[in-house]
This record gives sequence, structure tokens and C-alpha cells, in this order.
Amino acid sequence: MTYWTLNAVFLLPAFMVGAAGALLLKGRRRTVALAAAGGAAVVVLVLTAVFDSLMIAVGLFSYAPELISGVFIGLAPLEDFAYPVAAVLLLPALWTILGERKRKRQL
Repeated sequence: MTYWTLNAVFLLPAFMVGAAGALLLKGRRRTVALAAAGGAAVVVLVLTAVFDSLMIAVGLFSYAPELISGVFIGLAPLEDFAYPVAAVLLLPALWTILGERKRKRQL
């Protein structure tokens, strides 16, 4: 199993939940939420590139060359960025979805 296959297990559900969360928002609220998620994605991806490269450089972990795509950002393979992307998709969407459920219960 390649790392992309493993990543798909996390990214596909995260994308579906993220899309559901975005569909619940309307107008300016959606625009602000998407801009905030985009900003968070940039920060998290830059931090992932820096710190994963440092951890790989000092030998804390490595990847099997036959299981990665061979595309790197710094020392980190592209596959390493799937989990931060999943988090940026999933966490705000869950916040929105669960917040909507709470608001409906209070009505």
C-alpha cells in the first residue's frame, strides 16, 4: 500500500465533510469561513514543510522510497502534507456542522 492510498482513506471523508460544512454556510459567512480555512491551510502547510523537513533531516523518521511519489517539498514527500490538508478541511467543517445542530436544538 502506497502512502497516497493510505492518505485517500483520510482525505476523501475529510473532503466530503468539508464540502457539507461549506454548504451549510451562506453568503458572507461562507466567504469568511473559506478565507479563514485558506489562511490556516497556508500556515499549517508552511509549518509542516519546515518542521517535517527538520525531523527528517535529524533522522526521527523516514519514508520507504518505493511507497512515495518522489515529489518533495524540502525534505518532506508530498504525501506528508495530506494530514494537515485533512485537518484544515475537517475541523472547521465539524465546528460548523455541530454548531448548526446545537443551534437547531436551542430553537
